[in-house]
Amino acid sequence: MNTLFLAANGGMQSNNVMMIILFIVLIGFTYFGMIRPQKKQQQKRMEMMDHLKKGDRVVLVDGLHAKIDSINTKDQTVVVDADGIYLTFSRMAVRQILPSVDSEKEEKPVVDTAKDEEKKAEEKTEKEENSNSDATNNVDDSKE
Repeated sequence: MNTLFLAANGGMQSNNVMMIILFIVLIGFTYFGMIRPQKKQQQKRMEMMDHLKKGDRVVLVDGLHAKIDSINTKDQTVVVDADGIYLTFSRMAVRQILPSVDSEKEEKPVVDTAKDEEKKAEEKTEKEENSNSDATNNVDDSKE
């Protein structure tokens, strides 16, 4: 009977080792699957908060679109201008920094110049066609 308990006890040790290995794998999965990505996301958010400056257009956590009027680093607050209404929020209330309007204005002339070039090319071909038709008319007149 003692040998039966000894055999069962030896099996329990390998079972305990297996439980410890599974527990370590579970902790590793939790860290790499949940904790680490959350830390990266929070680090990006903190970098975004450090890059806030006056005049930036932002979206707050409640969906309010506004422009930053001033930043108080001592109190960690930001004053935003929402169509003439000045509101004070915590810096952590900023969800997203929107691209500035200046960068959009810089891109528009590039598109406009491309359209202008197309118009110029069309006008040039029209002029060539008109001059070709005038030349053929002159040739026809001289034959008569």
